[in-house]
Amino acid sequence: MSERVLVAMSGGVDSSVAAALLLEAGHEVVGVTLRLWGGESDAGCCSVADVEDARQVARRLGIEHHVFNFGDDFDRHVVDPYVAAHAAGQTPNPCIECNRHIKFDRLLRRAEALGFDAVATGHHARIVERSDGTRRVARGADAAKDQSYVLHVLDQSQLARTRFPVGHLTKQEVRARADALGLVTATKPDSQDVCFITSTGGRRRFLAERITTTPGTVRDLDGTVLGQVDAVELVTIGQRHGLGLPGGTDPRYALAVDVHAATVVVGRRADLLVAETPLADLRWVAGPVAGPLEVQVSAHGQPRAGVVEGDVVRWVEPHRRVAPGQSVVLYEGDEVAGAGIAR
Repeated sequence: MSERVLVAMSGGVDSSVAAALLLEAGHEVVGVTLRLWGGESDAGCCSVADVEDARQVARRLGIEHHVFNFGDDFDRHVVDPYVAAHAAGQTPNPCIECNRHIKFDRLLRRAEALGFDAVATGHHARIVERSDGTRRVARGADAAKDQSYVLHVLDQSQLARTRFPVGHLTKQEVRARADALGLVTATKPDSQDVCFITSTGGRRRFLAERITTTPGTVRDLDGTVLGQVDAVELVTIGQRHGLGLPGGTDPRYALAVDVHAATVVVGRRADLLVAETPLADLRWVAGPVAGPLEVQVSAHGQPRAGVVEGDVVRWVEPHRRVAPGQSVVLYEGDEVAGAGIAR
């Protein structure tokens, strides 16, 4: 059945081909590029060049193209929480919050108000409908480009109105389609994850302009002072470099960050391993799942086996500590079954 679909066109090759595939399938397609970040950006989507690339693709495909300015929402729901999380010594996931609040909430609501049946993006993921009628996000066909981790926030209503047209294709196949269609984005490099962090200034400068960072003491597990860091807010669990410690054959890793005490605790590689990871805000897509699950703790990390008991992931084998604030996504096979936030 033909649908009226609003395609979020980031100016990249994936969303370009997503629009083309929907057109080929007989749907009525309109493209929209989201203007989210009003400041300097050279590291991801939202640049003026991206808007122009999306506009050129839309022109090539013969579809309408619009720009929606969601900058205020982006500041409130993505940038401000990102800064606040660092100030509290946590490691945030801004791309997940952008999906939660902007692409699959604000944009979906705007699309519905404009009479669209669905919103589509160029994410490498799939949506599967199970025998009981519930839907789940599932991994995309290209394991190296899979983005299901950052889409775990979608609920049943959102999944019913979302389309991922390139989820069944590999990245190579996507680029081949774009090349065959003569799209300007065919060979465009993939964008970086955090669109509002410049590659030149980086996270340090971005945060320093918004919060007062705190010099801190680096201690080992026995409390012995080993060194100093310029800003405890910039230290992430598992970090090895940038801790002000001498190099050598006995590397130390950040095990804990206490912003209030201005202290970073470090240990050896073996000290990074834990038997369990406690979760906050644990949510299941369609009811709890008992037994072993595949658990992924970063967008590009390898999943590991674990069992959820209460609000704790118990690892089948010892696992590296997970930085507080990181999403812990639970998979049943290729499907997202639930998720929580490491604490």
